[in-house]
Amino acid sequence: MKKIQRGFSLPARAITAVLVLLGLFSMAAMVRAGEWPGERTFLVGFAQDHMANDWRAAQVRDIEREFARYPFIRFVYTDAGGKTAQQVVDIENLRARGVDLLITSPRDAEAMAPVISSVYNAGIPVILLSRRTIGDDYSLFIGASNRRIARQAADFFAERLHGKGRILVLQHIPTSTPGIDRTEGFREQLANYPGIQIAAIKRADSLRHLAIRAVEEALAEGIEFDAIYAQSDSMATGARIALKQAGRDPAAIPITGIDYIGEAREAIRAGKQAASFTYPTFGREGAEYAIRILRGETVPREVTVDSVMVTRDNVDAIEPIF
Repeated sequence: MKKIQRGFSLPARAITAVLVLLGLFSMAAMVRAGEWPGERTFLVGFAQDHMANDWRAAQVRDIEREFARYPFIRFVYTDAGGKTAQQVVDIENLRARGVDLLITSPRDAEAMAPVISSVYNAGIPVILLSRRTIGDDYSLFIGASNRRIARQAADFFAERLHGKGRILVLQHIPTSTPGIDRTEGFREQLANYPGIQIAAIKRADSLRHLAIRAVEEALAEGIEFDAIYAQSDSMATGARIALKQAGRDPAAIPITGIDYIGEAREAIRAGKQAASFTYPTFGREGAEYAIRILRGETVPREVTVDSVMVTRDNVDAIEPIF
């Protein structure tokens, strides 16, 4: 009598297919958990402009925090100390170290274009965060529409000042694309309000101490102004400090900023800042897209993150960026 075989057996081809599927499932699980199939480590370098700027420091921390989820990523960053020449050198040094991907926020859109192009043309992916460069030699730009923010700020002042008044502008780095767009967009929109004028433009590079000095200079020069358009919340803070030191009530002068950091939220709540515009660091997005690029995925060349105007009407509903 033939012995009955219990159970069953699969053809070799079917067994192979099952093993492949199990392998793919395992690989997918590893990717979801932040693991990279294989043993290679990738070096990602970020050439930062100025770590003394709290927004810039937060940007690095956000990238660092996101990359910490991926053990196959080794992340390094540099601090140019607010010097364009040093940022160029830092990029050259990162390239010499063999970075697999470069992230940077160019302090000077024109002066830094050649070094960024050289990295990109060497086959190294380049992600630009918040600031553009002249030309198209980059893999991905992530940012917000600075011109749109500037136009909204102009509309806000026109309404707040009832169509008549003089505005002191505290300018971000004028060689950077945000500094250019936040100034040009503001000018363009103010052309629709003939009763509103720019009293003066004072460069303060988004640093509190420079904003204090700029407002002190404006007051010493006898420049009359009815409002302050600070192109960052750090400068808005500096403006409030300078006004208070001069014996002027910051609550009596409409001040807008950009970024929407924690101190801006408190100032808006207290009535000492009229408005701010959310401007995230893009660090989390930059890290996420860097991972996708290193995995060989196709990514868009432009990613625009929405900005929201924050006033006393919605200040409690919107969390500051840090």
